[in-house]
Amino acid sequence: MRYFYIEPEVAGSSEGPKSVMDRSVHPPIVSRLHYVFSGWSGDVLLTSFPCFIVTENAMNKLMESGARTGARFADVKTTTTYPFREFYPDTKLPKFMWLQVTGRAGHDDFGLAADHRMVISERALDVLKGLQLTDAVIELFEN
Repeated sequence: MRYFYIEPEVAGSSEGPKSVMDRSVHPPIVSRLHYVFSGWSGDVLLTSFPCFIVTENAMNKLMESGARTGARFADVKTTTTYPFREFYPDTKLPKFMWLQVTGRAGHDDFGLAADHRMVISERALDVLKGLQLTDAVIELFEN
């Protein structure tokens, strides 16, 4: 199976006022995530260091396909900035889930490389591309 580095769209910040983060270590350890949207192209996988979020629909499709090793899902609070509401007045955000990456890069469907970039399997990538993944930077991962 092939694996890929993926750098998803950054549609906001993981440092919302309700986030709980230990910044004394690198990468910071997040125990509660509040993602604040400042824009959004519609991609189903998003990031803001050190966190990743996916739409609930994408989570369900990953679970159904079996492309979920190395991933744990948790609740995330999402809000929007005033500019987001001004520039995207008709956009209703879907429900998002916090994608917590626990796997090994190049072995599980979701893992982190030594440089903290996400590495995903080809089958996980296919699921996400089948929904919407147009702004992510994707390149082949070689062990």
